[in-house]
Amino acid sequence: MSFATYGRVSGRGSQLARDRVAVSGSWAARVLKGFWGGRKAVGAVAVIAAAIAPVSAQEALPFETEFTEQVVRVPARGIVDGVAQEWSLVATLYRPQGAGPFPLVVLNHGSPGARWEREAMGRYRPLPQIREFLKRGFVVIAPMRRGYGDTGGEWAERYGTCVAPDYYRAAREGAKDVNATVAYAQSLPYVRRDQVLLVGQSAGGIAAMAAASENPSGVVAVVNLSGGRGGRPYTHPGDPCVAANMTEAIGKLARTIRVPVLWHYSENDQFFAPRHVKAWFQAFRDAGAPGKLVMQPPFQWDGHGIFGAERGLPIWTTAFDSFVKELRFAAMKPPAMIPVSDQGTAPAHPAPTPAAVSASGT
Repeated sequence: MSFATYGRVSGRGSQLARDRVAVSGSWAARVLKGFWGGRKAVGAVAVIAAAIAPVSAQEALPFETEFTEQVVRVPARGIVDGVAQEWSLVATLYRPQGAGPFPLVVLNHGSPGARWEREAMGRYRPLPQIREFLKRGFVVIAPMRRGYGDTGGEWAERYGTCVAPDYYRAAREGAKDVNATVAYAQSLPYVRRDQVLLVGQSAGGIAAMAAASENPSGVVAVVNLSGGRGGRPYTHPGDPCVAANMTEAIGKLARTIRVPVLWHYSENDQFFAPRHVKAWFQAFRDAGAPGKLVMQPPFQWDGHGIFGAERGLPIWTTAFDSFVKELRFAAMKPPAMIPVSDQGTAPAHPAPTPAAVSASGT
C-alpha cells in the first residue's frame, strides 16, 4: 500500500485524531537507509510520519468542515471459511451539496503488511483525493475492511505465506466487504443505484476487481490504482511474493468481470514492477474482461504512491477523467461543499439481503 492519510474517530464520532507515526524512527531509518540512503532516509521517515495514521499518538480535531463527512456502520454477512457469519464495517461517507441523487465512488484502501499497522489505520481519509471525486459530483464512501483500523476484528484477507500465497481467497474476502458497502450506499436516497464506480488502491484495487467479478447491480466500472498483493518494496523492490499466483488469481476473477476496468500504474512502482503488471493485465484480457492499462512514467521515488501523493493528483485524475467520460455518467457540475462541522455517527441501515457469496502482507 502507499502511505495515504488515515484518521481515527473519538467519542461518538464528534472528533478526529490527527495522524502521527507509531513507527520507531530508528527502525524506519535503518530500513529506509538501505533503500534511499543517508539524509534521504531521514526525510522519508519524516514524510511517512506525516502520513501514515497510527493510533498511539493522537490529537483531537473536528470533522472536516468543507463538506459533509459522516461515519456509518455497514452491515454485512456471508460464508467465511465454510461458516455463515454476520459483521459490520466502519465506513466514512463524503457527499456534495444537494439532494442528488449522485453517482457513487466506493473507495477502497490498501493493506499494510504488519498487524499493528493494519490496526492503526483508523479510518481511510485521503482528503485531497476525496475532494477530487467530490468536485466531479460523486458521493464517496470509504469502508474499512475486516481486520483494518476502526472496523477491527480478524484479518479476513490473509493469503498465507510468501512462498505459497493464496491471493484468490484474499480477494474474495475483500469483495464481500466491498459489495456490502455497495449495497448499503445504494440504500441512501441521495445515491444513484445505477452509477456505482469501484475505486481501489493497491490491495483495494484487487478487492474492487474481485467485487466486480460478482456482478453487483449498479456497478458500472472499476478503477484499479496500483493494484496487487504481496509487495516487498524494501527487500525485493518490484517483486511481490510469487507474482505468478497473482496472475492466476486475476485470470480467475476476470472470467466473470463484465464492466470496464482502468488499470493505472507507474513504471517505478516498488511493490509491483511493470513486467508483473503487464502479465496480470494480459491474464485479465485473455479471460475476456474489458479494460485499459495506463502505465505512467516514474513518479518520485516510488510510483506505488502516485494516488496518495498530492503531486500525483493531476496525473491519475487525467486518466480517471478520460475513463469516466467514456462511461457516460449524468452531466455534473462541480458542486459547492456543505459547511457542516460535525455530522457524527449514523446508525447502520438494516442489513440487505445478501447475494450468494463464496468463502481469506499487503
